[in-house]
Parts: sequence; structure tokens; C-alpha cells
Amino acid sequence: MVGEDLETKLAAARTRLILDKPFIGALALRLPMVAANPKWCRTTATDARNFYYNPEYIAALSLDETQFVLAHEALHCALSHFARRQHRVRQRWDVACDFAINPLLVKDGLKAPPGALILDLYEGMTAEEIYPCIDENNTDEPMDQHIYDGEDIDPTSSGQQKGDEQKEGGQSQQDQQSGQQNQSESGGSSQGQQKDDQSSGAPQPKPLTAAEREELSSQWQQRLAGAAQQAQQAGKLGGLLARMVGELLQPKLPWRMLLARYMTQVARDDYSYMRPSRREGQMILPSLRSSQADIVVALDTSGSVNSEELNEFLAEIDTLKGQLRARVTLHACDTGLAEGGPWVFEPWEEFKLPREFQGGGGTDFRPVFAWVEQQGRSPDLLLYFTDAEGDFPPSEPHYPVIWLVKGKAPVPWGQRIQLN
Repeated sequence: MVGEDLETKLAAARTRLILDKPFIGALALRLPMVAANPKWCRTTATDARNFYYNPEYIAALSLDETQFVLAHEALHCALSHFARRQHRVRQRWDVACDFAINPLLVKDGLKAPPGALILDLYEGMTAEEIYPCIDENNTDEPMDQHIYDGEDIDPTSSGQQKGDEQKEGGQSQQDQQSGQQNQSESGGSSQGQQKDDQSSGAPQPKPLTAAEREELSSQWQQRLAGAAQQAQQAGKLGGLLARMVGELLQPKLPWRMLLARYMTQVARDDYSYMRPSRREGQMILPSLRSSQADIVVALDTSGSVNSEELNEFLAEIDTLKGQLRARVTLHACDTGLAEGGPWVFEPWEEFKLPREFQGGGGTDFRPVFAWVEQQGRSPDLLLYFTDAEGDFPPSEPHYPVIWLVKGKAPVPWGQRIQLN
């Protein structure tokens, strides 16, 4: 298929997106389409600025599949995947991003091309939630290339990723210079060679700098909001995409901040205007009355939560406990309460894990709530650190409960805070 035919095919696919799926179409319209050099672009790619494509790959796709790859790259950009990786391993993050996007597009009626990573298990989950589920030795490959990341960049290169080029069969800068020198010695023209390279497609762009990532992330968030508003007015935004957009456009707080906010609500510091005793005089001034908060913390020890995560969680509780003058009762539980518990910590005592406790079995949340009831207690707050996959009590207790959840499982009642 010649270049003009490919451009017509891509334009037709994008036009159909705009008409049938205006939300995704408006996002795809923001990515100029650029034919890339097949030496580095095996399928499609994006640097959050352009949509790059391998002409041979696009020629082999149907029009429906071409719509999918356009939408796929547009969502990578709109969801700011290029700015959200942080400390995560690049390969696992790229795979998680594809698993987050592809089920959304399939649910929206688009046809995935061969090689697209799709698992119903990850439907509705964000890349951050999926990433911990990706095995460290995972060998999956995204169907496209995310070239906005500079993890493997050689700073001495002139905008090309030497490692990636060698893997894809490309020439390094040194090899190119050597080839040009040989061609010059044999009577060839180095200018002619450069012209041939340019005609074979665009070179791989440089990765984004930190400043560029921040600027582009802000731009794409504005584009996301605008596209969503237009699609909603047309009545063509619903399902998982609508929910995802709503969550993304809502201001989000880190779990530590959310936890601090809820724990602060149970603090018992307050001002009193009670009449003082006669020996204190007749003037009524506000006085601060304080009492100790009662908090129960339960740890799911079924094996789904590792010790590093537990220690991080406990350190956060310890900091908040001292600030709020809270007395904390700690329970560990899988299918039953751990032996040796509960462990009680006063506000001035360090809140930490016991030396050892039994765990690693199934998950049953009922023993913790049964213990609270047997004690006749009414704690100011119960915090349960878990993956939320287990047996819940049939009814909600009369005291507040916060579930700090690792994973995607829902809770039947109480306040749920996502930890991933």
C-alpha cells in the first residue's frame, strides 16, 4: 500500500472515531500522524506529541483495527502514562498501562489488533493498581512503543536510543559514520544516503525531559476534560470510560492524607464553655478539654500483604497516633485472631509489629468485629489493612470503619481507601 493510501486509511479511521466515539476521536485528533522509520518503530508509538506508525504494520490492519491503535495511543497520552511511572520498572509499567487501556477500548466497541494485551481481570483498574499484579519476571510486550521515557537513553547520543536501536536492528551513530565513510571511499554520496534515510520515515524522537512531561501532562488533562465535556453533551460517553474520566478529573489525595483526615475527625480535643468554680472567678473563658481516642487496628495476615507494606502502614499510624493522643489496640487476623494478641500501644509508645505472629491462611474479617463486640467496646475508629478478599460480617457495626485496601476488591460498607 503506497503512502497516500495509508494516509487516507488513517484519516478515515480517525474520522470514524470522531463521528462514532467523539471522546476518543477528539483526543486522537490531537496527535499528528507521522510515518516512522521501521528500523525503530515495529508497530505504532507515541512520545505524547505525535502518533508514529510503521507503514507496513498499518497496511496489514483492517480499518476497525486501525481505529483501535489510534485510540490506544491517544488514551496513553490523555491518561498521562508518560508522567506517572515514577519509581516503577519501565517494562512492567508499560505492560500495566496497556492492560489498563485495552479493556476500556474493547468495552467501548473497538476491535483490538493481534498482539494486544487484554485480561478481563484488569477491567476498570488503573495502571497503578495493575502494576503490583505484574510478575517481576513477566515477559509480555506492549503492542506499541512508549518512547517518551528516557530510562535507557545514552546521554551522548544525538536524540537516538542506542540500546533500543540495536535491539530493533538499527545502526548506531558510529556504525552510520563508518558506513558513510565506506560509501565515500567507493564513490558513493553521503548526502544521497542521508536522503534515503529520511525518505524511509521519521527518526526516533528524543525522550521527554521532566519539564516537558509536566507541561504535556497539564495539556493532556485539559484536552481530556474538554473532550469529555463535548462527548457528554452529545450523549456519547458512558460506561467504563465515563467512570474513568470522572475519577481522573476529580482531585485526588494520597492515602496518607485521607487517613490523616479521617483520624483527625475522631480526635476528642474540643473547647468547653462550662462555668468555672468560684475560686477561679466569675469570667467564663473557653478551655480546651482533651481525652484519649480509642482506635482498633486490624492487619490481614492471610499472605496477600507483605511485611514491607505492613511496616509502612504501621509507621504512618504511629505518626498519627502521637499527634492525636490515641490509644491503639492491634489485632492480626487471617481466618482467626493471631495468638498473643491483642497488642496495646499508648500514645507515647512506638506502634510496631510484634516479633512474630501466625498467618498466611485464608481471610475472614469477622473475628476482629466479634472480639470488639465481646469486649463491649465502641471504638472511635477501626482500621482494617487488607486486600478486601474475604468473609465480611453481615451487617455494619455502629462505630466507623476504614478499610485500607491493596488491590481492586470492593467492601460492602465502611470507608474504603485505595493503597496502590
